[in-house]
Amino acid sequence: MEVVTNPIGFNQGSPVQGKDFPGTIKKFHREGGRLYFDADNSKLEVRVISDEILRFRFNQDYFARDFSYAIDPAIVEKAVRAEVTENEINYILETAAIRVLINKLNLQIRIETLTGEVICEDENGYHWEPNAGYGGNYVYCSKHIQTNEVFYGLGDKPCDLNLRGKRFLNWGTDTYGFAKEQDPLYRNIPFYYGLHDGMGYGLFFDNSYQTFFDFGFENPSIASFWAEGGEMCYYFIAGPELLRVAENFTQLTGRPELPPLWALGYQQSKWSYYPESMVREIASEFRTREIPCDVIHLDIDYMDGYRCFTWDKERFPDPPKMIDDLKKEASKLY
Repeated sequence: MEVVTNPIGFNQGSPVQGKDFPGTIKKFHREGGRLYFDADNSKLEVRVISDEILRFRFNQDYFARDFSYAIDPAIVEKAVRAEVTENEINYILETAAIRVLINKLNLQIRIETLTGEVICEDENGYHWEPNAGYGGNYVYCSKHIQTNEVFYGLGDKPCDLNLRGKRFLNWGTDTYGFAKEQDPLYRNIPFYYGLHDGMGYGLFFDNSYQTFFDFGFENPSIASFWAEGGEMCYYFIAGPELLRVAENFTQLTGRPELPPLWALGYQQSKWSYYPESMVREIASEFRTREIPCDVIHLDIDYMDGYRCFTWDKERFPDPPKMIDDLKKEASKLY
């Protein structure tokens, strides 16, 4: 799929033809746990979810209902109250873990340690342009790549573990038999880790439109992410340890229940097992050879015409009986 717009390749602080930028901050105010920075052409809402997790949400005129399929709403509502100071150049927000500087001139964001080391810093930061095809706007964010910085994440990507120097499309597609470097694939998680100088962080782009990520592919010094519509809304998660980032990310998105005991056992799977007689034979062979097996995956060939929630009545004439018989056979082992 062709990438239709290029959000990077421009100089720091300079306007980009065809792009719109927030402009100068005119007003700062607070509404409960939400911090608002109103600029000439845009608004920024900041929520301090914890000392290590902050949400940055941009829009041109007003913010729609605050809702996300990806985020545990209970976590977001437990925002930490944070004090904001200012100097001639920046508004300054500080937690027990990090310091955030928001530039008054252009709404660009710099996140650093409490001793001043840069963790993550905007290049041109947030900007947008009209999307005639879908209505609304393309929304972009570009950041400086720090010296020796590496990137990981985004879900299933058949390439090097370090994503630096690559560009990706996050859009779920059934890509059987994929090859190295092929993109996009099945699973798409708009979350990545950055790591440099012993400082790790995470960035989750909470946007359900088709999204793109560029880690220095177009310009070796710039990392960027953008979407074909919706808001520029992202969560920054400070480390410095990547395991700490992962822990906070799962806290943000919600953690699963413990799996059932059988799910921790051996599971037998290949493309498909059919008909029913083959499934029974495989189960019998595992028992005969005294190999533990708790699950057999049937895959798509059990379906009627590959339609979900159906059974092929010729291959599997009585699924409930088959499952019950297999269960009885398993119970003999305990």
